[in-house]
Amino acid sequence: MSSQFIQMNVEFNAPVETVFATLSDHEAMGQVLNAKVKRIKDGQGSVNGIGSVRRITPVPMADFEETVTAFEPNKLVEYTITKGSPLKNHLGRMVFSESNGKTQLHYTIQFEPKLPIPLSGLIVKTALEKVILGGLHKLARTYK
Repeated sequence: MSSQFIQMNVEFNAPVETVFATLSDHEAMGQVLNAKVKRIKDGQGSVNGIGSVRRITPVPMADFEETVTAFEPNKLVEYTITKGSPLKNHLGRMVFSESNGKTQLHYTIQFEPKLPIPLSGLIVKTALEKVILGGLHKLARTYK
């Protein structure tokens, strides 16, 4: 199976606290990505913190769960798929920084497809990148 890696960098014309509050909140992130996202377990210290679990339903009957594995307010959110999904060895990582009142987001996702179907990893990578970047750029435009 081929490992896939997505790297996205987006600048927001807003303070890091504002952008982090939106992108670290499960339901708000669902709105950004235009996907049904529901928090099903609160995290430690923060409802969206370490140990929190969200169920994502991109299309009916295709839900999966992600669990937050690292959380530093205004700096970092890291998560992995823990239930469902045709992916394995998944790790999503959002790193936030601020310069001159603007937020820089460095967002990476790595994964491997579970099924040995040729090009399936590349297809998933392309779709994920398009949906996520589209949502992030749309959010960024709201801060102009």
